[in-house]
Order: sequence, then C-alpha cells, then structure tokens
Amino acid sequence: MQFLHLFVFWLWQNGSPVTPPATNLPPVSTTQVALPAATETVAELSVLDLLWKGGIVMIPIVLLSIWAIYLIVERFIYINKNASINHNLVPTLRNHLQQGHLAEARQACENQNSSLGRILNQGLGLIGFKFSDIENSITDQADIEVAKMEQNLGYLGVIAGIAPMLGFVGTISGIIRIFYDISLQDNISIGIIAGGLYEKMITSGAGLIVGLMAYAGYHLLQAKIDRFALHIQEKTLQFKSILQQRV
Repeated sequence: MQFLHLFVFWLWQNGSPVTPPATNLPPVSTTQVALPAATETVAELSVLDLLWKGGIVMIPIVLLSIWAIYLIVERFIYINKNASINHNLVPTLRNHLQQGHLAEARQACENQNSSLGRILNQGLGLIGFKFSDIENSITDQADIEVAKMEQNLGYLGVIAGIAPMLGFVGTISGIIRIFYDISLQDNISIGIIAGGLYEKMITSGAGLIVGLMAYAGYHLLQAKIDRFALHIQEKTLQFKSILQQRV
C-alpha cells in the first residue's frame, strides 16, 4: 500500500499536462489580391498590308484581278449597247416594205446602231436575190454579232482557272519555307508557325476571290448573250416571214 502511495506521489511530481503544439499560422486575409489586367493589343491590318504580306505571288494575282475587272466592265458596256432590242423595228420595216420604201427601211436599221439593226439590214441589202441566200446571209450576220459579243470572254474563263491555282502555289511555297525555317530552330513555338502560315494563306484567299469574280462575270455575261440570241431568232423569223410575203 505504501508502494502505491509512493508511485502516485512520483506521478504527481513528474507529470505535466499535455498541451497541443501551438500553430502559429498567419491569419487568412479575406481581401483579394488584385492581379494586373492583361492588356491585349490587337494588331490591325489594312488591305495593303495583307497584299504586301502575301509575297511575290500576289503580283500576278493583282494583275489578273485588274484584267478581269476591265474585261467584265468592257464586255458589259459593249453587250448592253449592241444587244438592245427595239420591238417596233420589225413592224416599221413591214410598213416601209409594203409601201416599197426600201431605202427608208435600210435607213431605219442603220439608225438603230445595234446588232439587230445590222442583222436585218444585211437581209434588206439582198432583196431581189433568192430567199435562201437572204436567209443564209441573215444567219451568218447573226453569228458574227454573237461572236463579237463573246469576244474576250474566254479570257475570263482562263482567269477563273489560273487565279486560284496561283494562290495555292503561293501558299504551298510559303508552307515549305516555314517548315524549312522550323527545321533550323531548336525552340519551336506555335507563334512561329501561325505567324508565317496566315501570311501565306493570303495568296489562297486572294486567288479564290479573283477566280470567283471572273467565274461569275463570265457566266453572267454569257447569260446576257444567250438571251440576246433568243431575241434575235424571234425577230429574224418575223423578218423572214415578211420577206416571204414579198416573194
């Protein structure tokens, strides 16, 4: 029993309360740290800058675009001027021929200054010959007038095919150059690839735009010529019926 008392006394003398270790953590601040706003500078490119970055291939593409615009405008003016149809011309010729006024009929055709006037005047100039000769002469003159309207339209078709190909050539050559430069560098970044690639894609875009412009211009002008040819067939048939009545 005495031993038990001594043991309790020893625990009382040497024991100490266990205190948890103090954690000296800094207080958490509830204020948010303001981060510097990243200001992005967007580089603006003008049309001239884009053309310049396209490289040397842009020179023939620009020349083709100028040529295509000239052909479209020139052909549009010529076709509009010569493809005009005066629906009163054939009745006027009928009246002159019924009265025997051949000179007045030819003068009425010349005053038109159009393809229709020249075609019908060609037939009036052969009155007195066989009807088959007059008919063939009218057909030949109509073919000549249509051929004059279609003159240089083939170049628009050529431009529509060449311009996109030139654009692709410029892009491919640029991509080859980009990968060659990459092969010479140790550190490759997406900026190096994208920076050179977008410049080379300019030629493809420009070539496609010029090609579409030439393609659309060609078919729109060809549609006007086809419509004119249909009107010519109608008017020449009416004119031939008048001549047959005189035979």
